[in-house]
Amino acid sequence: MSQTLAAARTTAGSAAELVLTGDLDRPSRLTVPDLLAWPQHAAEVAFGCATSGVRHHRFTGPLLHDVLTAARPAFDRARRKDRLRFLIAVRGADGHRTLLSWAEIDPDFGRAPVLLAATLDDTPLDRAGAQLVLPQDRCGARYISGIEAIHVDGGYTAWT
Repeated sequence: MSQTLAAARTTAGSAAELVLTGDLDRPSRLTVPDLLAWPQHAAEVAFGCATSGVRHHRFTGPLLHDVLTAARPAFDRARRKDRLRFLIAVRGADGHRTLLSWAEIDPDFGRAPVLLAATLDDTPLDRAGAQLVLPQDRCGARYISGIEAIHVDGGYTAWT
């Protein structure tokens, strides 16, 4: 996690918040205490970091799939595979961004155990903000610290 981000949010004195937006019936704002109310999953991870080598951490938090499902993505229920066209964009407070497909996290397809981590090495991330954790990634590039926003998009135009 970026030391600058952690320091900035700690001095701000308030709990970090992430916003769920996009093609959702229930967009919302969530804090780490909100995420701690969900069923918790743990991940012991080792991932490569370009600046400091291999990092080892223990994260806990709810599954991204569970949190987004509760926000009710606007899938067209009449189209059996409609959810496969949805993308998930995640942005951190430091400007770091990544993109996932719904199929990656859906239990019927990729079933990736992606977490919205509420703790890092048993320390709550209340002020620093939740972290996106992809235990299956060998490289830490898609780990997003201090998540500010998650945008679910099923409306991009199809290729012709």
